Amino acid sequence: MIEWFTYLQLAVATAAGLLCLGLGFVGRKPTDLSMGATLLVELLLIGQLVVAIVAPLTGNQATGSLLEFYTYLISAILLPIFGGVWALIDRSRWSTVILGVVCLSVAVMVYRMLQIWTVQGV
Repeated sequence: MIEWFTYLQLAVATAAGLLCLGLGFVGRKPTDLSMGATLLVELLLIGQLVVAIVAPLTGNQATGSLLEFYTYLISAILLPIFGGVWALIDRSRWSTVILGVVCLSVAVMVYRMLQIWTVQGV
């Protein structure tokens, strides 16, 4: 993992999550803004997948369990997809809240992935 890219993901996912929660709690249905914010989180996760595949080839090895890391990463990639599908099917304010919860969950998962990659004992 690249540390600055991870912190960028954390910032974007947290901001998108808070934005979607705020929009949902004021009664807004899913719009281009909330769906776009979730899409941005998804695109960054796909970028993280590419980085996680290339990083070991350049000498940036994970210190923790690769199985645990990739389980978190694949789960995090699936969350915005399922949340987006939910928002497209159920066009209510609660779908926007779900998008917010999904984005905040991704932020927590990305932070845990950083811990698995860098903090484990060698």
